[in-house]
Amino acid sequence: MKQALSGPCPLCGTEIEFIYQTENIPYFSDILLMCGLCEACGFRLTDTMILTSNEPIRYEFEIKGADDLSARVARSTSGRIEIPELGVSIDPGPACQGFVSNVEGVLARVEDAIKTVLLSADDDERRSALEGLKTIAEAREGMIPFTLIIEDPSGNSAIIHDRACKAPYTPPPE
Repeated sequence: MKQALSGPCPLCGTEIEFIYQTENIPYFSDILLMCGLCEACGFRLTDTMILTSNEPIRYEFEIKGADDLSARVARSTSGRIEIPELGVSIDPGPACQGFVSNVEGVLARVEDAIKTVLLSADDDERRSALEGLKTIAEAREGMIPFTLIIEDPSGNSAIIHDRACKAPYTPPPE
């Protein structure tokens, strides 16, 4: 189901169109996709919400080559992503957005975050960030094997691939 609703842009108040669409991801869940774009100020909303609640889950997937980069990845707003070999850890926060992508798309998001850091980095941070970008580029070409881990207390994240290992997840005590 797809529905378009008009409303004010949260930044500038210009009337814009927000689109809401439900989809079913085979072998996973029903999701709600939301998007909106304000051409006046550039505000952009893209989010994905999983419409079910499940038991806490942990997925682990070993990426061995370029063919594995196309494996589907769904991350809810409560999902934590880790790639130990690349030193990547992405914890959910108040502005966390869910997404449906693939392994290469996850690497592209990490690359974008590193590029953002470069904008205000000192010399040491810049060297480290540039080295990180080089490593991510090699991983995106399938040249570096790595492990993608997603832990989700809501159970609404997934790595959809025959070799992905799915196990119950026990969140650490607070």
